[in-house]
Amino acid sequence: MKFFQNSFALVIPAMILSGFSCNQSNSAGVNIQATGKGKEKNAAENVTAATLKDTTVKPTADTIHYVQIDTADYNRRMIELSNVDKKGKWPVKGPYPLDGALLPYNRIVAYYGNLYSKKMGVLGEYPKDEMLKKLMGEVENWKKADSTMPVIPALHYIAVTAQGSPGADGKHRLRMPFKQIDTVMAWSKEINGLVFLDVQVGNSYVKNEVPLLEKYLSLPTVHLGIDPEFSLKNGEKPGTKIGTFNEEDINFAVDYLAAIVKKNNLPPKILVVHRFTQGMITNYDKIKLVPEVQVVIDMDGWGSKILKKSTWDRYIYKEPVQFTGFKLFYKNDVKRSNSGMYSPEELLKFTPRPIYIQYQ
Repeated sequence: MKFFQNSFALVIPAMILSGFSCNQSNSAGVNIQATGKGKEKNAAENVTAATLKDTTVKPTADTIHYVQIDTADYNRRMIELSNVDKKGKWPVKGPYPLDGALLPYNRIVAYYGNLYSKKMGVLGEYPKDEMLKKLMGEVENWKKADSTMPVIPALHYIAVTAQGSPGADGKHRLRMPFKQIDTVMAWSKEINGLVFLDVQVGNSYVKNEVPLLEKYLSLPTVHLGIDPEFSLKNGEKPGTKIGTFNEEDINFAVDYLAAIVKKNNLPPKILVVHRFTQGMITNYDKIKLVPEVQVVIDMDGWGSKILKKSTWDRYIYKEPVQFTGFKLFYKNDVKRSNSGMYSPEELLKFTPRPIYIQYQ
């Protein structure tokens, strides 16, 4: 196993802050009611047929390129991504990834949400064509801000949502129908994008929810997100307190993804773990780093620029894992502050520089 030790890869086409919720509403999840024989109905009736209709849109992204790892080039890129951290916390030492790794060779810009709710993010708030056009606009903004790094669009879809109601099995979570995931997969192909499937376990566990998504995670363009905010281990109702993952929860996801990569001879998977409080991730220094999986800790809180930077410094910078992400809220970041949202140019001044950007 090769290790990165702080010291241009050949690019080849391969396949063509405190206690604030990441949800924009105060409820946990989208409260979808199960009716009839296993059929799921959207209680709020937020999604129209036009929203889900599969049509062609004009905006497209560049073809995703995968890389053959050159270790010297990888080292250089990781140092640049660290923004030359003078305290030496970044970059993190770890194994070199398998060939085909997307990080640190690309920046990923994602839209987050659920098709049953207009309040959980832009992915479900706007009709498909409008949403994809807005996403590709953000991709262009990041390309302009950092012309040295390709930008890949992504759709980050909440495939398992935490629920205020316990449900039939009392687990306070609801698994979305696969037809919804299929719709998001089709949309991502129109922009040559990635898909992230996000899991809010409620009173369930990562080990019980993630394997149900294996048929999608076995595809090269599908990756995983897990959200400790909604992991309540003592039976509490999601939304009443901030949840937590320990290293065992996260390492299960790492091991599971690594096994999928090996089984299907895939490029490395990306695992996004949300965070905005100290307690959301415990024993961060015991999270596994393996060649098959690239771990992103995503700063997930909303608020003013000062609050978000403070959260970043305390929970992302001071507790390094591997790669970093930053979530931007179109509404909540400006709701109680005149500072506005962070721009790409401002975020590129952070230490380290976030390589996964999520908009909600």
